[in-house]
Amino acid sequence: MLTKIIDWSARNRFLVLLATLFIVIGGIYAVMRTPLDALPDLSDVQVIVYTEYPGQAPQVVEDQVTYPLTTAMLSVPKSKVVRGFSFFGASFVYIIFEDGTDIYWARSRVLEYLNFAAGRMPKGVTPQIGPDATGVGWVYQYAVLAKDKTLAELRTLQDWYLRYQLTKAHGVAEVASIGGFVQTYQVTVDPVKLRSYGIPLAKVSQAIRDSNRDVGGRVIEMAETEYMVRGKGYLRGIADIEGLVVKSDKGTPVLVRDIARVELAPDERRGLTELNGEGEVVSGIAMARYGQNALEVIHNLKEKIGEISSGLPEGVTIQTVYDRSELIHRAIDTLTRTLAEESLIVALVCVVFLLHLRSALVAILMLPVGILIAFISMRLLGMNSNLMSLGGIAIAIGAMIDAAIVMIENAHKHIERLPEKHSHSERIEAMILACKEVGPALFFSLLIITVSFLPVFTLEAQEGRLFSPLAFTKTFAMAGAALLSVTLVPVLMMLFIRGKIMPESKNPVNRFLIWAYRPIIAGVMRWKKATIAAALLALVVSIYPASKLGSEFMPTLNEGTLFYMPASLPGMSITKAAELLQTQNKIIKSFPEVDSVYGKAGRANTATDPAPTEMFETVINLKPESEWRPGMNIDKLIAEMDKALQFPGVSNAWTMPIKAR
Repeated sequence: MLTKIIDWSARNRFLVLLATLFIVIGGIYAVMRTPLDALPDLSDVQVIVYTEYPGQAPQVVEDQVTYPLTTAMLSVPKSKVVRGFSFFGASFVYIIFEDGTDIYWARSRVLEYLNFAAGRMPKGVTPQIGPDATGVGWVYQYAVLAKDKTLAELRTLQDWYLRYQLTKAHGVAEVASIGGFVQTYQVTVDPVKLRSYGIPLAKVSQAIRDSNRDVGGRVIEMAETEYMVRGKGYLRGIADIEGLVVKSDKGTPVLVRDIARVELAPDERRGLTELNGEGEVVSGIAMARYGQNALEVIHNLKEKIGEISSGLPEGVTIQTVYDRSELIHRAIDTLTRTLAEESLIVALVCVVFLLHLRSALVAILMLPVGILIAFISMRLLGMNSNLMSLGGIAIAIGAMIDAAIVMIENAHKHIERLPEKHSHSERIEAMILACKEVGPALFFSLLIITVSFLPVFTLEAQEGRLFSPLAFTKTFAMAGAALLSVTLVPVLMMLFIRGKIMPESKNPVNRFLIWAYRPIIAGVMRWKKATIAAALLALVVSIYPASKLGSEFMPTLNEGTLFYMPASLPGMSITKAAELLQTQNKIIKSFPEVDSVYGKAGRANTATDPAPTEMFETVINLKPESEWRPGMNIDKLIAEMDKALQFPGVSNAWTMPIKAR
């Protein structure tokens, strides 16, 4: 059957080239539309249920919120793990699903069970489902700066303007706020006055709650015009709250100001941010939606920031403190350059060994078509273009052109055997015969190489998510090369293998290699037992060094940004955390290799961040390595920073942002 396919392809060149053109167009479209990221998202398919229970201790939160929610979620279909965490005033429940579960199907199932569990919650407590994003989705972070604005004013701007505007950017799941002060009206009651007036505390809060509302009435008609009647009762300031009536004693009202002090004060804080050791700032964290193109999301965010910047108050600026697009561009550029270098080396080797430029073009042109087939398959399966997926293509490049080279060499041999004055039709028939002679064997050899990565597909969980993109793309590329070896390669041979073909015996490169190879092969064939014994000895000797090699889940990726994660003893106050964070950032910023330092203590206002106050997360953006001190590298820099950041009761940890998430 394969010989018939080869024969049909060689005699129907137009149809094969037309099909190749469609493949090239589809491949280019797939390359442009394939989502880009630095690494595969290794996080599990999970849904987070976040519940606020203000002012309650962790044990109360555990008993009244976390435990009922966790037990209710145990029976969610396809869930494999349910984890609950209780903090002061907040509960986090993580439902981990089986690999391959659709994230939105999982979210809908959790919502169904959440409706049942909500009835078991304390009064006023409402569980909410987290965003359709993961911790790895923290692709962009920014700080809101202004010299003449307070942290409370900047936080108000972030919460009520910037956050909503940036959430509109395509692909953004959530924009979380952290830092600054959330303004609240606080009513501080005098217990002595409450007792003297005989007013319970609950009545004060009830009076304020009942008074903060508008009341709708009917309509009245006057002079052929209809007027709507409504009572305006929303509280709009301190004076409105102070004038509320709590109790009336014999016609004498008791107002809120008679029993309490009303003031504008910051809400309780469970997180803060600091920039460059210069003081606290207000920040925002933009999260990419699950499965979205991270690079496109960041681009959309930057465009949206550019649009709204002109509408910000005078003096207010938005400064980027973490931008993953730089890493993505570096990673993709590195792999693109590597693929180009591999292709050039392959082309050079073909030219040197064949000494026939047109023949070398057959292998050279087949290579990008095979790569485009891999990209089409990636696009159809919804895979991202990242280090691992492109790495699979890089691994496959060397083997992809094997079939083309062998078929070209066999065609050269057949052409050498033709009479010196042979016709064009005889030349074509000789090349078709050469392709039929080795084509089926080459096709199956490429298929064998293709299935060599099948064991990788059996990997599960994080290792499966990490290595399966590499296995998929290598398999796609090799399968594409196998298909092209019996279709496109014979057609290209008909088009390009023309003119005088230099016999192998006259090729100086081949003659030299044969001259060097023959004595070696003659020697090992003469001393068979010694050759086998030497091979076994080398195998035995290699066992000891192999057993001493270290192992790691994945090689360290230099993201160009350091992530400093110190942890202190539980119970640290927010004030002490702010002081320690600023001190650490000031020390880090003093290193000449550091461009900016952005630190976070505690958690942001999002379900994807359960960090306690005593946990710090500091993003250290580094300058280009050309601006570093002579002899400095990333390991030395981390060692120097770690030595400078030794504080009592603080345990240092160093990693990279994506790896930490």
